[in-house]
Amino acid sequence: MKELEKILKGIDIKSFSGRKERMISNIVFDSRKADPDSLFVAVRGLKSDGHDFIGDAVGSGAGAVICEHLPSDPSEDVSWIVTGDSAAALGQASSNFFGNPSSSLKLTGITGTNGKTTTATLLYRLFSMLGHRCGLLSTICNYVAGRELEATLTTPDPVQLNRVLSEMVAEGCEFAFMEVSSHASSQKRIAGLEFAGGVFTNLTHDHLDYHKTFDRYLAAKKDWFDSLPENAFALVNSDDKNGMVMLQNCRASRHTYSLRGMADFRCSILEQSFQGMGLRIMGEEVWTGFIGDYNAYNLLAVYSAAVLLGAGGREVLTELSRLGPVAGRLEVIRSAGGITGIVDYAHTPDALMNVISTLNKIRRNSVSLITVVGAGGDRDRTKRPKMAAIAAEGSTKLILTSDNPRTEDPEKILDDMEAGLTPEMKERSLRIAGRREAIKTAVMLAAPEDVILVAGKGHETYQEINGVRQHFDDREELRKALADK
Repeated sequence: MKELEKILKGIDIKSFSGRKERMISNIVFDSRKADPDSLFVAVRGLKSDGHDFIGDAVGSGAGAVICEHLPSDPSEDVSWIVTGDSAAALGQASSNFFGNPSSSLKLTGITGTNGKTTTATLLYRLFSMLGHRCGLLSTICNYVAGRELEATLTTPDPVQLNRVLSEMVAEGCEFAFMEVSSHASSQKRIAGLEFAGGVFTNLTHDHLDYHKTFDRYLAAKKDWFDSLPENAFALVNSDDKNGMVMLQNCRASRHTYSLRGMADFRCSILEQSFQGMGLRIMGEEVWTGFIGDYNAYNLLAVYSAAVLLGAGGREVLTELSRLGPVAGRLEVIRSAGGITGIVDYAHTPDALMNVISTLNKIRRNSVSLITVVGAGGDRDRTKRPKMAAIAAEGSTKLILTSDNPRTEDPEKILDDMEAGLTPEMKERSLRIAGRREAIKTAVMLAAPEDVILVAGKGHETYQEINGVRQHFDDREELRKALADK
C-alpha cells in the first residue's frame, strides 16, 4: 500500500478532486484487473481507449483514476486526477509506487533496430562475470541476480517493468541492462525511469507498420536520448548515419564507437572463421567466439559501455574473450558430416543482408549457402519482397517458408516475398510453406562443408499460426534434420 499523494509526485496534474491521502493497493491500466483501492490509469491504445472502461474499473473498486478527461458522471467516492498524458503518468506513477527502483541501480538502456538483445545480454553476462549482482530485461529473457524470469515483450509495461526493477534492488543488484524499443519510447513505457546511460546500435527499416514513416521511427529513438540526464552517458555507433543525430541536443555526456572511422572507442577485425574472430579493440588484441561485422560492433558497444560504467579496459577484454554468442544470434550448429548450420534472428532486410554478407565473407567459393527464410504475418508487408531479394542475391539456393504467419494466409505472405525475385532468382528458389519441411529440405540439399542459414526466428521456441502459438524451435529442427541425414 502506498499513499496516493506520493504516487502522483512528478506527474503533470491539470486538476485533482478527492482525497490525496488515500492508500493505494496497486496500479492497473486494464479495467479487468482493477480491485478495491487500486489506481486505474486510463491510457489510449491502438485498438481501445482506457477512458471507455473507467466505469468498469470504478465498479470493481478502483479508488483513484488518472485520465485525460473526466467521465460525464464522476463518482464522489473516487479520487480523480486529470493529466495531459496518461501514458507518461502511468510510467511515473509506477516508478513512484515501487519506490523509484531505477534510481537505486546503474540502469543502462540499449536501443536500435539490430543488436539490442546481444548488447544488453552480453553486458549483463560481463558484469556478472566481473563479480557484480545484475539484472537484465531483454527480448529473450529477464534475469534478477541470476534468477530467470519469462520475457514477454522487448520492453514490458511500466507496472511490470518497475516491479522487476524493484526486485533487482531487493536482491542487491548494482547494475541493470535493458532493451529500449521504439514502441516503448513512443508509448511512454519508460517514463519515470532514471538511466545511467543509453546505447544506440543502428537504425534500419523496421516497425513501419507501427510508426508509418522512418522519420517517426527515428524520432521515437531520439526522444529517449533527448531525455537522458546530464549525469548519464550517451554512446552511439558513429558508423551509422543516424548515430550523430541521436547526440544532437542530448544533455548526457556524448561518446562514439566505430569500426571505420575516428571515434572515442575503436575496433578492427583481424580475422574470422566459423569458429570465431580476432579483434583489435583500443590497440589490444582479443579472440572471441563470435563472427560477423555486426557482432564486432556489438562487442565494441559492450566494451565501451562497460568502460563508461567504470570497468577497467583490460579486465573487460579478458572477460569478452570468455563470452559466447547469445541464443539464436548467429548460433552455429555443426553436423558430423561437415555441414554448418546457422540459426539467426534476422527478420529485417538490413539484418538479413548483414548475416548473409558475414557468411559469404567466411565461406569458400566452392561451398554453397542455402538460406531458409520467411516473413511475419500481420506486420510490415513492404519488407517482404526486399528480404526475399536480399536472400536470393546472396545465397546459392533459397527456400521461402513461413515465419510466424499469425492470422495471415502463409501462401499470400510467400506471394509477397516471391514478388521481389527476378526470373533468375526464382530458378534457384523453392517455396515450402511448412517451416519444418523447409528446414529438412535445406539439409537434404546440402553437401559436406555447405552452410545452411535458417533466419527469422532465432531464439523463439514457438510458431504463431492463426493466432495460436505452438512449439517450434529452429535450432531443434535443424539439429534433428542434420542428425537424420
